[in-house]
Amino acid sequence: MYSQQALALNFDEQSSSEKTLVPPIKIQGIKTKLIPFIRENININTASTWFEPFMGSGVVGFNLAPYNAIFSDVNPYIIDFYNCLKHKEITPEIVREYLEKEGKKLASTPTDKSSYYYEVRDRFNKEHNPLDFLFLQRSNFNGMIRFSKNGYNVPFGRKPNRFRPALITKIVNQVEKTQEKILDNNWTFICSNWEEAIKQATTDDFIYLDPPYIGRNTDYYTSWNSEDANKLANYFNEHIDLHFALSMWYKNKYRKNDHISKWRGNMVTNEHFYYLGGHETNRNSITEALIIG
Repeated sequence: MYSQQALALNFDEQSSSEKTLVPPIKIQGIKTKLIPFIRENININTASTWFEPFMGSGVVGFNLAPYNAIFSDVNPYIIDFYNCLKHKEITPEIVREYLEKEGKKLASTPTDKSSYYYEVRDRFNKEHNPLDFLFLQRSNFNGMIRFSKNGYNVPFGRKPNRFRPALITKIVNQVEKTQEKILDNNWTFICSNWEEAIKQATTDDFIYLDPPYIGRNTDYYTSWNSEDANKLANYFNEHIDLHFALSMWYKNKYRKNDHISKWRGNMVTNEHFYYLGGHETNRNSITEALIIG
């Protein structure tokens, strides 16, 4: 249903006059590098409310959202972390003290560094401490988020010197800048499915959609399948008065995402690169789509 005259842009080669705010929660597939591309292609009324029902890391909304915003996600631990920033239950000073203490414990594990990581993981699955969630997301395998019936189950990332002083400072700075942005605006964080999250959206508002990608990874906190994806597309095809932008992978050198054709709106694309390993041979391009309705 999208416009067949899609505009292809490559923002890897372009610079943005606005510096991108990088959030402290690292998540696989985070759209940090796509912020200039997304910012360039959507217009948001400053008086509107920004709805982001698939928050994830929050990087898009943190950089584009106007004063009023409602961020939501089915993962309660992401929402809990950002609510702790909003209510100042977590501060940059608290994060530094925590990471320095836990980082030393991880580094001082005699042989297998992963043993302390799994100790923290077990602790998180019992206590759900938001600082432990931050620790896990910054030391796990590739920033993945994956839960089973027994809780968080992402393995250790196995990179040496995981919480070196420079990285701790970097994370603390990310916490500080993100918290400042949250406190400067009227932003709400709620744990909810997408249908409940956007019930209050009006024709004056803007909805940014970044659902799990079909055919690439359906593991997150709850399942997401073709039926869920079609339900989302049908909803926005029927509610033609709502303003939205959908982020979705479009194609790579192996295949094309046919689900894209089910959406109404105009499509712009961006080709960029991602890494699956440390060698240049593992650097592959992927075309991301932004459908604007």
